Amino acid sequence: MIKLLASVFIGSGLGGVLRFLISRGMEKVIGGPAAVAVFPWATFLVNISGCFLIGLIYGLIAGDHINVSPETKAFLTTGFCGGLTTFSTFSHENYLLFEGNHIGILSVYAAASLITGFAAAWLGHSLAVR
Repeated sequence: MIKLLASVFIGSGLGGVLRFLISRGMEKVIGGPAAVAVFPWATFLVNISGCFLIGLIYGLIAGDHINVSPETKAFLTTGFCGGLTTFSTFSHENYLLFEGNHIGILSVYAAASLITGFAAAWLGHSLAVR
């Protein structure tokens, strides 16, 4: 159990640091926090990437394409992908859009996140079985 917990701990830290770096990078590319507030691109990017990665990883594991230890599986899925993605930030950003009366952007962001996230997970699984 200690090895599993350590695997999740290390994976989450790495995923969280990558999410932080992507957020900072997106702020620089888009033009600062005010521009990011218009549409939360960084959260969208990390969540969709995480959906693709977890679909790919589970597809590879479930399809017996790779054989991994429980620690490696926990590191990659619950740890890294869990640390990379963020439902709490997604929810908070939706709240801020609602509070700011940006209902159109809120609708597009929420729908695009759910639909694209599902499609990315499906694509990851699909690529794994080939």
